[in-house]
Amino acid sequence: MGTQKSNEQARENALGTGRRALLGAAVLGGGAVLGLSGTARADVRQQGRGMKSLPVPTIIGHRGASGYRPEHTFGAYDLALDMGADIVEAGDLVPTRDGHLVCRHEPEIGGTTDVAEHPEFADRKKTKLLDGVSTTGWFTEDFTLAELKTLRAIERIPANRPHNTLYNGRWEIPTFEEVLKWQDEQTRRRGRQVWIYPELKHPTYFRKQGLELEQRVAKLLRKHRKDRWNSPVILQSFEPTSIQRLNKLVDNPLVVLLSGANDRPWDFVETGDPRKVADLIKPAGLREIASYAQGIGPTLDLIIPKDASGKLTEPTTLVADAHRVGLVLHPWTLRNENPFLPANFRKGTDADAYGDVFGAYRTYFATGIDGVFTDHPDTGLLARQDFVNR
Repeated sequence: MGTQKSNEQARENALGTGRRALLGAAVLGGGAVLGLSGTARADVRQQGRGMKSLPVPTIIGHRGASGYRPEHTFGAYDLALDMGADIVEAGDLVPTRDGHLVCRHEPEIGGTTDVAEHPEFADRKKTKLLDGVSTTGWFTEDFTLAELKTLRAIERIPANRPHNTLYNGRWEIPTFEEVLKWQDEQTRRRGRQVWIYPELKHPTYFRKQGLELEQRVAKLLRKHRKDRWNSPVILQSFEPTSIQRLNKLVDNPLVVLLSGANDRPWDFVETGDPRKVADLIKPAGLREIASYAQGIGPTLDLIIPKDASGKLTEPTTLVADAHRVGLVLHPWTLRNENPFLPANFRKGTDADAYGDVFGAYRTYFATGIDGVFTDHPDTGLLARQDFVNR
């Protein structure tokens, strides 16, 4: 038994090393990322084995190019690749009643599809408790895949993106399996490896309904031979225990998402774990995360907090602390529109007008983050070019 345990531990250590190299060899040891002054070096650092085509900071198309097309559609995914995104967040994964995984921002689809215009589904509208929040609408787990395929995607935030409403009704809801096939097709067509970054949404909520996400994701990844440490699929979730489950099922790189410092992951709420995100980003919490994951996806406010007026203050030590234990940081989310930018980078008051987003990118890149989720990949790529050439 001792020899078997040693062999298993050696395998786990090797997998962890491989996955970390995949996400960013530059961060190992921390010093390769930060210069003596504590600011990021202005060069595009190449990632480790398996991701040599992905520079750092990595530009991740958030739900595709969702600043220009309705999110989580093949229109948004294709455009993100056309713009040159390094990775596409193709898939916030939620299940159907018959067990298929589909790509929607949330299980409630009233704001992202035309379901309200379908009288045959009027009786499916319900109020449910979603991670402790009373939520009214239509939920994917109450539909079969065939029923969901009769719906079409619409723009989620039309007040900020009225131009995107032009594309309402053009695309259907993708399944995760369709995304995996699309990934292979786009890789062949474009002559470069396409990377995707799916998120498991509300795993505890669905597990209590008998719709476990982790097993379904692992099964599809194994079917398509994309469950390995160097597979072009990075998995993420806001629930640390979901990532721990995935760590036992697949060898893909894994990332723990982190929201506000005072928030508690919902799986912690359900299990009585008193810790908050503020505890997870302390050195001890980061060391624990590094034992089963290769990266974290913090909200940008954990990188640089805002004051009461919404302006950026001083960076925290999170980047250095995470790098010190070998974790990669892919924070979220940069958007071009004024309401989503720190107050010191806004221009005017129009809800759909662009602010000084290049200034915001410069500020965040200077902290040494390894990548960023963005709704506007083309802007992110230009900002990276500016940062590199400064």
